[in-house]
Amino acid sequence: MILKQKRLIILLKKNFLEIIQIICGTVVMAMGIGLFLIPNKLSTGGFSGIATIIYYIFKLPVGTVTFVLNIPIFIYAFIKLGKKTVLRALFGTLCLSIFIDLFESIGPLTEDKILACLYGGILVGIGTAIILKANASTGGSDLLSQIIKKNKPDIRSGTAIVIFDTIVVGINAIVFSKIEIALYSAIAIFIMGKAIDVLLEGIYFTKVIYVVSDRYKEIANRIENEVSRGITGIYAKGMYTNKDKMLLLCVAGRNEVTQIRKIVKSIDRRAFLIISNAREVFGKGFK
Repeated sequence: MILKQKRLIILLKKNFLEIIQIICGTVVMAMGIGLFLIPNKLSTGGFSGIATIIYYIFKLPVGTVTFVLNIPIFIYAFIKLGKKTVLRALFGTLCLSIFIDLFESIGPLTEDKILACLYGGILVGIGTAIILKANASTGGSDLLSQIIKKNKPDIRSGTAIVIFDTIVVGINAIVFSKIEIALYSAIAIFIMGKAIDVLLEGIYFTKVIYVVSDRYKEIANRIENEVSRGITGIYAKGMYTNKDKMLLLCVAGRNEVTQIRKIVKSIDRRAFLIISNAREVFGKGFK
């Protein structure tokens, strides 16, 4: 009984924190859309982009139109994805719609389109990342991509979102008869994507280094002694030479890569060296 109560408290606390995250995320998104993008006729695609077009044609509030456009998606998603997913998306969309109308009524913070797409993209990206971390969405293309993924598993969600957003931005440019609108909107979408990546995956890049050399023992010893990084030896086989090889694996910081490369090349100039990015590393010496 006590264990069940503890689990219930933990679950309620988790849900409460996620609700706060969704609200904060939609506020940040709405600031980017209402204060920067809408006043400058820019768009980051999605249903808010369609709502922006409708706003300039019929003078209907963007937030309200965004919510109305999402209703058919919610109904279909309820059938295909289940109640939990739709409720989170419904709450996120409702919050976003309210806050967009609120910030849009304040007026533009700048009429410079470069600044508008820059700050608008950053804010929308940050807000979106906060919402995604709460396992929620704001409906629109995000929810649409989930439905497509459910029906067509071979289609990537990211591809579906990009295609939909590109179509919306294209319509945006046609309606306003300015190719510059599409070009500025493309910048905003790019910045938004980068902001999402930074918040979801972090900016702390580590490097994974692979070394193939007959002098692997000497290389491993010097890296361990001079750089203080551990080395893992993996038995491998060269398919062309049909000879057994030792593949060295080392994970290091960006500032250590140059030193490791110099060590390898000073020992064996013919060594085969591969250096790639590792988004996150957990363990001793790292996170």
